[in-house]
Amino acid sequence: MAESYDPSLPEHERSKPQVNREKLGGSQRSNVGVDREDKRPPKTSAEMLKDGPTIADRNGSKVNWQVLVTSSLIILAFSIWAIFAPDNAAGTMKTIVGWIGVNVGWIYVVTVTVVIGFVIWVAISPEGKVRMGPDHSRPQYNLLTWAAMLFAAGVGIDMLFYSVGGPISHYVDPPNAEPRSAEALQDSVIWTMFHYGMGGWAMYSLLGMAMGYFAYRWGMPLSIRAALYPLLGKRVRGRTGDVLDIIVLVGTVMGVATSMGIGVVLLNVGISILFGLPQGLGLQIALVLVAVVVTIAACTSGMDKGIRLISELNLWVAGAMMLYILVTGQTAFLLNTLVENVGRFFWTLPERLTETMGYQLDGAEWMSGNTLFFWAFWLAWGPFVGLFLARISRGRTLRQFVIAAITIPVLCDLVMVSLFGNSAIFEAVFKNNTEFADLALESPEQGWYALLEMFPGAMLLVGLATLSGLLFYLTSANSGAMVMSNFSSSIPDPGEDGPKWLRIFWAIVTAVLTIAMLMAGGVVTMEYATLIFALPVTIVAYLVMFSFTRALRMERADREGHTRRRRSEASTGGHTPDRTIRQRLASLRSYPDTDAAERFSTGTVAPALNTAAEEFRKEGYDVTVDTRHQDGTGLTEASFQVEIPGHRSFLYEVAPVETPVPIFGARPAPQMKNYYRMEVFTHTGSEGYDLYGVDKQQVIDDVLDRFESHLGFLSYSAEALSDTVITPPIEGTSPVDAPVEEVTGDEPEAPEETFAEYSTK
Repeated sequence: MAESYDPSLPEHERSKPQVNREKLGGSQRSNVGVDREDKRPPKTSAEMLKDGPTIADRNGSKVNWQVLVTSSLIILAFSIWAIFAPDNAAGTMKTIVGWIGVNVGWIYVVTVTVVIGFVIWVAISPEGKVRMGPDHSRPQYNLLTWAAMLFAAGVGIDMLFYSVGGPISHYVDPPNAEPRSAEALQDSVIWTMFHYGMGGWAMYSLLGMAMGYFAYRWGMPLSIRAALYPLLGKRVRGRTGDVLDIIVLVGTVMGVATSMGIGVVLLNVGISILFGLPQGLGLQIALVLVAVVVTIAACTSGMDKGIRLISELNLWVAGAMMLYILVTGQTAFLLNTLVENVGRFFWTLPERLTETMGYQLDGAEWMSGNTLFFWAFWLAWGPFVGLFLARISRGRTLRQFVIAAITIPVLCDLVMVSLFGNSAIFEAVFKNNTEFADLALESPEQGWYALLEMFPGAMLLVGLATLSGLLFYLTSANSGAMVMSNFSSSIPDPGEDGPKWLRIFWAIVTAVLTIAMLMAGGVVTMEYATLIFALPVTIVAYLVMFSFTRALRMERADREGHTRRRRSEASTGGHTPDRTIRQRLASLRSYPDTDAAERFSTGTVAPALNTAAEEFRKEGYDVTVDTRHQDGTGLTEASFQVEIPGHRSFLYEVAPVETPVPIFGARPAPQMKNYYRMEVFTHTGSEGYDLYGVDKQQVIDDVLDRFESHLGFLSYSAEALSDTVITPPIEGTSPVDAPVEEVTGDEPEAPEETFAEYSTK
């Protein structure tokens, strides 16, 4: 029997079929243009399936030393500069930020606007139904747990920091209204909601769904370079991919360090209030060091034990804190303003998205300290949060992923900002507490805790708020260490993470950078650094959109191709084969056990596939029939594969899937908990119907139906896919007749994922 793919095993244990050069129709080619042809982007989904997984070393995970060393040197050099020449570092960065605000700030504005439009387009398009995984895959986490992890991973402690000082700042120094006017008051909270609204989550959605899609649907590594494979081809394996990873990694470290720095500045005040410790740089550095120790312990415990528990706890603590403020504060005022804020936020969103303050005399300065900083912050955090969101979203459709990401956490953000911001506005404006307003402007962290101390049971609220901030902080630091280790490694299996020692290394490097920026000027210097280092990430965002668009065109070709059926095809439309009345009635009362499933596999399916293979071979087709036993159940599964040179092969597999016996329905429930469905699988997963009970000829007919459907798909793909300006054709070739890459017998083919995951749901 030929070596086959075993979908019953975990991903990292599955045996992969080897590529046969002769079956692929490959031949020895001249060296002229071979390198260029090998590195070109894929033109069809067949090439994606065959070559995509080879962009990583399939022999196992390993550290990418070029990415690790280069990015570490950049970050450490910046840290040393900030530590030993803090005034020079702060002044230089301020000058650069001023230039960015005047000359290229519009790039950030356009990028975020385009990203929001792009992810919404993906969600509402027909391709929004495509899953981040095989067609039969289903989500690992329930909706509540998933929403909690979305919220906690993408929201940092910085939101608490700006939720009080931000609205007061926009009231006292509004961007486009008279200071302290009614118009400025109405927009004061809206601007902060805007900065923590859809822009950041759209960026997370873009990078998260791209990395998750290519990893779980096409068997590629969970990385940015894999998401650019349809655009850049195998160039992502070399220096081009390394440069991309370095850009993303440095931007991620800067974003996480900024969040950590803001976090320790805020926690510094809370710890001082609770325990009477003196505030200052010494306590802040101590908090960074303590947090690193906690992060190291947390990041070695795994996602389920660490991040998942912290995320869920964080959601409950944050919810309790907001409920306490709502009940013990100005309840009617907070509810009225919340409704108005949310409505005004969505009504004015299109106008704010394209606002550059071009007609304001000091507009560039305001933009640099507000909108541009936050847009740069989300760009820097995009790869970090996107990778984490991809890790927890396998099995979800692109539509589910995008809609959830730009609604659930965004609404949570809006509620939190509205409650804190309006509480601060009520105290500063309606109670005319100018001392509090000045404190919130000069020191946002002091203003935040000063507001909390005005509520009944102040120490309880301060303790709850400090715990919430600490959980936000730990979630970001823990996730950051994991993601940085992944970006600096080559990891074929999307379910694996980088080595633990590398996570510890990045936790330490991030801590050093955080301390350096605190010494160089604190929060303002962090804002400058984020704005500068996030600029190259905008290029990556556009490349990802171009690449993902190309992949979705391939998905559209797949979908449309399968609907173009030949006239000779059976009228069943490729679903369950035609059955007699007796067969259909018998199936209603049938719950095949292990013995029955085995008899059907060996007595009906295998002979039918062998008979079909004989006829196919007479017509000149290269056919492989394989039968093997599943590990665990020991049952036989059978596959039928036709190699089509230069295109995606045809795969028809029948495998027993253990399924719970329904507790209701047309069939009387037997005295057993599970039975076996004999499901048909193709390259994209389960076809969703049970073959048990049909005869040999009906199996053969179903194979023919599926094969003719596959030919229709290939025909449409050749018509629908064409070269683009971004990926010009190789001279003398087309998407259909491009030479097949020379493949050695040792290079593994893409994993043909079938019913793994479905059988364990």
